[in-house]
Amino acid sequence: MSASWQFWALLSAVFAALTAIFAKVGVAGVGSDFATFVRTVVILLALGLILTATGGWQGLGTISGKSWLFLVLSGCATGLSWVSYFRALKLGRASEVAPVDKLSVVLVAVFGALFLGERLGTLAWLGVALIAGGAVLVALG
Repeated sequence: MSASWQFWALLSAVFAALTAIFAKVGVAGVGSDFATFVRTVVILLALGLILTATGGWQGLGTISGKSWLFLVLSGCATGLSWVSYFRALKLGRASEVAPVDKLSVVLVAVFGALFLGERLGTLAWLGVALIAGGAVLVALG
């Protein structure tokens, strides 16, 4: 199972949950933007170690122009997401912020269908609708 996308997606969910809890405690008495900066530095160091340990470094010239563009756009979106998330955690409860943040699942399904031509079945769209409804209920509760 360790080679499957499901394993890594589940692991991502576990770490995302821990991120919310650790970040909520971490932003107490710290500016949310500075907290995001500290988190980013830690991520850069950790990834540098992982790339070194696995031999995953590659030359910058091996990346196509299209890949550069979309990796930079993804990095900008990630940065804005993190800044927004930490500000929301500073102001709200982790148990409310995290589910609303997961509306990204709904948006990925919609954007994937619109821009990437991905097709979801009826059951999958029902799941997406339930995620949206759940996030709204948590936000209102």
